[in-house]
Amino acid sequence: MNRYSTKDIFKRLGLAAVMVLSAMVSEAQQKATWIWYPGDYEIWLANKMQNRRTERGSFFPPFWRLDNHYVLMDFHKVFDLAQPEEVELLVEGDYNVKLDAKLISGAPKKITIPAGKHKVNIKVHNQQYVPAIFVQGKTIVSDSSWQVTYEDKEWIDETGKVSDQSGTKWLNAGYWNFNDPQVRPSAFQLNREPQAAVSNVRQPQSLFVDFGKETFGFVKLHGLKGKGKISIYYGESAEEAKATETCETLDHLAIDLSSKKDSVMNLSKAFRFVNIQMDNGVSLDSVSMLYEYLPLSDRGQFRCSDEQINKVYDVAKYTMHLSTREFFIDGIKRDRWIWSGDAYQSYLMNYYLFFDSPTVSRTLAVLRGKDPVTSHINTIMDYTFYWFLGIYDYYQYTGDKTFIQQFYPRMQSLMDYCLGRRNKNGLMEGLAGDWVFIDWAEGLSKKGEVSFEQLLFARSLETMALCAGIVNDAEGAAKYKGLAADVKSKLFANYWNEQKGALVHSRVNGVQTENVTRYSNMFAIFFDYLTNAQKQSVKKNVLLNDQVQKITTPYMRFYELEAFCALGEQKYVLKEMKDYWGGMLNLGATSFWEEYNPNRKGAEHYAMYGRPFGKSLCHAWGASPIYLLGKYYLGVKPTSAGYATYIVEPVLGGLKWMEGKVPTPHGNVSVYCSNKQIKVKGDEGRGTLRFKSKKRPDVKGGIIEAKGDGIYELTIEPGKEYVVDYVPVAEKISTGTVKSKENQNGKGI
Repeated sequence: MNRYSTKDIFKRLGLAAVMVLSAMVSEAQQKATWIWYPGDYEIWLANKMQNRRTERGSFFPPFWRLDNHYVLMDFHKVFDLAQPEEVELLVEGDYNVKLDAKLISGAPKKITIPAGKHKVNIKVHNQQYVPAIFVQGKTIVSDSSWQVTYEDKEWIDETGKVSDQSGTKWLNAGYWNFNDPQVRPSAFQLNREPQAAVSNVRQPQSLFVDFGKETFGFVKLHGLKGKGKISIYYGESAEEAKATETCETLDHLAIDLSSKKDSVMNLSKAFRFVNIQMDNGVSLDSVSMLYEYLPLSDRGQFRCSDEQINKVYDVAKYTMHLSTREFFIDGIKRDRWIWSGDAYQSYLMNYYLFFDSPTVSRTLAVLRGKDPVTSHINTIMDYTFYWFLGIYDYYQYTGDKTFIQQFYPRMQSLMDYCLGRRNKNGLMEGLAGDWVFIDWAEGLSKKGEVSFEQLLFARSLETMALCAGIVNDAEGAAKYKGLAADVKSKLFANYWNEQKGALVHSRVNGVQTENVTRYSNMFAIFFDYLTNAQKQSVKKNVLLNDQVQKITTPYMRFYELEAFCALGEQKYVLKEMKDYWGGMLNLGATSFWEEYNPNRKGAEHYAMYGRPFGKSLCHAWGASPIYLLGKYYLGVKPTSAGYATYIVEPVLGGLKWMEGKVPTPHGNVSVYCSNKQIKVKGDEGRGTLRFKSKKRPDVKGGIIEAKGDGIYELTIEPGKEYVVDYVPVAEKISTGTVKSKENQNGKGI
């Protein structure tokens, strides 16, 4: 049907069929869904998820404050009906119903609303679960247009009259995808799918099982019988599963079964290998698992001429699937918590793979929590700023104003907290209770005024100015814009060092330190805070300088390689991806790790946090090639909110050809590029194809504009495919590195 216009369809189907189609559309628009106070279900669900963590059988909760849902909720909506309508009510909690402010007796399952204009109120109390409602009539349904509040500041006077004024703040209801009245939000669980092991090694009273790759779910024991103890030791590596005294996760069961029985473990866990040890007198037939997952489709695609890069992309996708659960989490084995810095990277990768906006907004909501603000998000200063950056990108990719309008007050209170913790110089410096993280890096100083924190602070204030404009807060927009400009000017006045040609790492007692690190310098590149001359200086003196402390975590490699891509160094980045992520593949990785140091050997790769198997071998921040390949090779990114406008700048980066799809809110942008031809098609919005060619290219389907210096542009209209034959300009690769007589933490720059 996509080949025809709506007008064409009407002509072909005839009036009767059109009327049927119209009725179907109308009916589809009247679908009800479970609704609640925005952010409350997310907080409740996150509390369940984050408190499932165990370490060797011990309960291990988060160390930051956990909020809770509001236990009393008022839902209302005004309807104007042409005829009376009966509606069905389903409620999570104790409730009452009012029609035009008059209480209806009991807890009705159905009510009839007369013709005319009427207001329905449903007040719900529930301490155990989130107060939620499902309302279904012919035209009256529960959806995000309902208004909700946790405090209705209204009263009844001595005559029984309800107050005609109120200070109540109403928000639009929150929802997800609970569209079946019988599937209550409180009963949510991730999907489960049986999976068999690929190998079993049986010995007397033990069974060693390999599921073939990193996975997540519930171990299921088949044919369990006897009396005694059975112990299950989980491992992302075979070494971990065999290390019964030091593996990270385990289960112990006491059984007394006279006949065979199957048993499923209570908690899902991450593993590839499972080591089962049984007392004498206990027997077991076999072991399988129930794979647990959030069902998401891969809307983004990428394939190219380099098979190793294709493998990297596939494993990155699998890593994202494993770490995308009720929310975006960090690693599936150890923490299973929601960390703002980790989640921020997952948002970006999501936009180029799933484009699943609900998981982004759920994660943003639960990370923010509720007022009053008593600490930074996850207690980490930089993670607070990543939360603001996540909102900036969320709006740019999705165009969703509603989330910003609903959460703007919480943005303000969080920013007020940050502004209240500035030092006498108006800069961010770690105070008591603040964790200044930045990265896992040996010897990295966090003392004083760290330039990286000021850079993130400036970007967060720019986000506040943008969001203030969206909610029509002109005074706030001016305030935050001025604050952002002030912090940004201080960043360069206090940290830029002309001699070193870079931003220094920190100031202590108002004096620049000698240390230069990569962090603030590489972020300043893709934030576009530097002049072209400064960018080239940073590339030479920092990014390509072996004497500046190297990055070993995929977390910061993500940003380092993004900085190179922003400088047009895709050919260099391709080599780095092959070496770094390819290095993990060469060691047998089936998902990407929390940290990778090629200088380590054997089981040394699994150690972290002072524990032999502390490292996560499936960590969300390891999946960054998804984002890099989509944004900087296929070259697709929005230039205005929700892909209303976007740009496509394909760069082969040493590949012979590549093709793929980048998802948008309501479609895809498809790109093919070789060293002879470019094909591009966008389903929505107005795009611009920009590329370089040695001579004026031939184009099918559009008109090329020359922009100078061999740069050409083509406007992409929705639904049209364009084919461009061109002669590419040779790409250069930056392989040279700066050497220095000194080699400690960049002091020799």
